[in-house]
Amino acid sequence: MVVDGSWWTGGALVVLAWHNVEGTWQWPAPAGAGAAGFRRQMRALRAATNVVPLDEALQALSAGRRLPPRAVAITFDDGYRDNLDVAVPILRELGLPATVFLVPDLLDGNLDPWWERLAWAVTTAEDPLLEFEGGIYPLTDERTRRTTLDRLQEVLKRRTDAERRAAVAQITESLTCRGPQHDPRRMFLDWEGARALVRAGIGIGSHTTGHAILARETPQAQREDLIGSRRRLQDELDLPIDVLAYPNGQVGDYSAETIAAARAAGYSHSVTAWGLVNGPQTEVHEIRRRLLSPTDPATKVLLGIGYRTVVGGGDDVQRSHAELSSTDGVHPKVDEDRY
Repeated sequence: MVVDGSWWTGGALVVLAWHNVEGTWQWPAPAGAGAAGFRRQMRALRAATNVVPLDEALQALSAGRRLPPRAVAITFDDGYRDNLDVAVPILRELGLPATVFLVPDLLDGNLDPWWERLAWAVTTAEDPLLEFEGGIYPLTDERTRRTTLDRLQEVLKRRTDAERRAAVAQITESLTCRGPQHDPRRMFLDWEGARALVRAGIGIGSHTTGHAILARETPQAQREDLIGSRRRLQDELDLPIDVLAYPNGQVGDYSAETIAAARAAGYSHSVTAWGLVNGPQTEVHEIRRRLLSPTDPATKVLLGIGYRTVVGGGDDVQRSHAELSSTDGVHPKVDEDRY
């Protein structure tokens, strides 16, 4: 999807999202690659866009007020510890605002993030294969392990939170895992870390109480979850919580019942994990958002929101040039080697 002309003149907002900065079991990367890549991305966004606080931009957009031209909001999901330790120093150095969507049960240290535990088990298993619910999942090399992980996650995301966690426990218990242990308390922020984010000027939103994929739960469970997560974050951090991020965030991961629950819980806006451009007519509980990796090249980030490069090239860049040439407005060019 290419940005329409209104974004270039202050009539629209692009929201970008990350999870971690440095590598994790779920998103592996060489040591230091995430920080270096994220810094390049932030430098590119500072040079090419106007980075704005998410909550202020959403309120302005909904009220029909103009935003700065090429407005972009930076967000993070889940509350990985490196959001504070790595991302915040880079953001402060460059003067960029950001919002982190937090999960109270993770902050309590009582929740084992199922996606990271599953990735740890699949990555470190000594077994050549996994048998699960009548299926055979090979674990013979890095490529097959990644394919197996992707397949399992797609299956498990269609289940309720309780069913998903039971299945992950079953899978991990069936595998012989060696090497480094999975330690969520070291990987994710606690409440003191969340308060440090607030002191650093980072915006805070809710990512539900326990990271349930909301549409898989009953309407009553969704209402209780969203009310509870908002209240807990507000009480612990002493600030208003007005924006919700749907876990997984794809179409089908939230429903009409989810949107009703978000409204009833007092959220002014909710963000998804699909799409790109938001205008005054965008449904406030379906704000579009693009997920990125900290190791994505900075030029890929800019190409994805409507810029084009003049250095380098290749088929991917040339295709982007062709797409951009068919849109309205003037599209600044960005030097691929600048960042």
